Amino acid sequence: MSELAPALLFPDWPAPASVRACVTTRAGGVSLAPFDTFNLGDHVGDDPLAVAENRRRLSDEFDIQPAWLKQVHGVVVADANPAVVAEADASWTDQPGIACTAMTADCLPALFCDRAGTRVAAAHAGWRGLAGGVLEATLERLALPPEEVLVWLGPAIGPQAFEVGMEVRDAFTALHPEAVDAFVPGERPGKLLADIYQLARIRLAACGVTAVYGGGLCTVSDPRFFSYRRTPQGGRFASLVWLSTR
Repeated sequence: MSELAPALLFPDWPAPASVRACVTTRAGGVSLAPFDTFNLGDHVGDDPLAVAENRRRLSDEFDIQPAWLKQVHGVVVADANPAVVAEADASWTDQPGIACTAMTADCLPALFCDRAGTRVAAAHAGWRGLAGGVLEATLERLALPPEEVLVWLGPAIGPQAFEVGMEVRDAFTALHPEAVDAFVPGERPGKLLADIYQLARIRLAACGVTAVYGGGLCTVSDPRFFSYRRTPQGGRFASLVWLSTR
């Protein structure tokens, strides 16, 4: 077993055998505090050599080529290409060995595949991207019948920690009135607590995708994960999905 393997998490979803996926944690790398130890983000102030070593370990662990993105909290979906760092918040591929990758530290990572195991995608969804339609845009690029799509929702800020303003509720209820159920009053006046998992499920269901798994791992309360709200100066973990080469 490699040094990295014990620190990895694996999605619990009925994906076909040709689809592989994993989530990294803070453990298993070489980055020093406050990025200790398995930071994969190259934009947070960590030593570039440490980030490169962490990324190498991840690639070697599964013999994959992760397609890293420059995430901008938008809705652009790129073709996963390990040779190009696209400015996008989601990627997709039908090529084995290329890993669609979402880096997060409270935002929602969503992994996609089809039941036949021929296409995969990964999306990074902060509330702006989620409200803007990044999940819908990813489904559009996959070009699959909704009943053929499986989605796994990875670790994100939990409903007890995700404090937002009224404008966030309004952004979601404008298109989906039922999204009001994903918000409850917060402790501070004018603030709400939002359930990003429920919001994602509402958006996916509106597209006809109901085979949605995961949710329930809170990055703020679970020290295995980087969390921007818990520690603003810190790293990023990754959620990856790819088609097996064997």
